[in-house]
Formats: sequence, structure tokens, C-alpha cells
Amino acid sequence: MLQKMRRTNEKGFTLIELMIVIAIIGILAAIAIPNFISYRNKSFCSAAESDANTIAAKIADWFAIPTHTTMPTLDQLNVNANTLSNLNTAEDLGGTVNATIIITVNDTSTRCPDEYRTAMSETASPKGYWSGNAYIKSMAR
Repeated sequence: MLQKMRRTNEKGFTLIELMIVIAIIGILAAIAIPNFISYRNKSFCSAAESDANTIAAKIADWFAIPTHTTMPTLDQLNVNANTLSNLNTAEDLGGTVNATIIITVNDTSTRCPDEYRTAMSETASPKGYWSGNAYIKSMAR
């Protein structure tokens, strides 16, 4: 009589091992996904702040030319919807030429987290701060 040979060296994973791996991946995803969402939302804040810094650099370039002695408009600085990120908008420049110039960039996505905007209030950072959905940067000429 022939006896069936039993395989003792089977390869593969058991159902328990697969369930443990899936549980570990689920736990890691539950920890990581909220952090990724938070980082993505903070990038909207950084985009508005970067836009304000870009406008400040353009103002500095404007006044580097000796014949430019008046406050420029956003059109003269070539600031429009195509030059700002995330469809942000910039308001007309405030302040005076010989004192402080105020740059206001509105976060139109409204996805900048409240706790970030609160932490960057006027009392926390006088050079640039959040007021509602607008980032306000001041620069001295």
C-alpha cells in the first residue's frame, strides 16, 4: 500500500499572522492620517505667509529704483491671481511710503487651522500675524 507523503515544509502565512499584520497597519494609519491632514492644512497658512513675503520682496525691488518714490499698486508689482498660490488674494497695500507698509493676503481656502492663526496673533508676532483669514505683514521702508 502506498502511503501519502505528508508535506511538512509548507510555505505561506496563516490567517492569524495576516490578521495581526492588518491590525498593525490599521493602528499606524489611525495615528498617521490625522497628522497628515494637520500638516496639509498648515501648508495653506504657509502659502499665504509666503505670498506676503513675495509681495514684500517685490516692494523692496520697486523702491530699489531711485525714480520710484510713490507707493506701488499690486498691478505695478505684477501681483495677481496667477502669482499667488492656492487662489489667495491680496488687498491693496496700506500704510505710507515713509513709514510702515502693510501687506494683506487673504487665505481664500479658509483651511488654515484656528489654533495656528491664534498662535500667530498680532501680540505674538508684530512683523506678521493672522487676523481672521487674512495674513497681515508690515514692513518698514
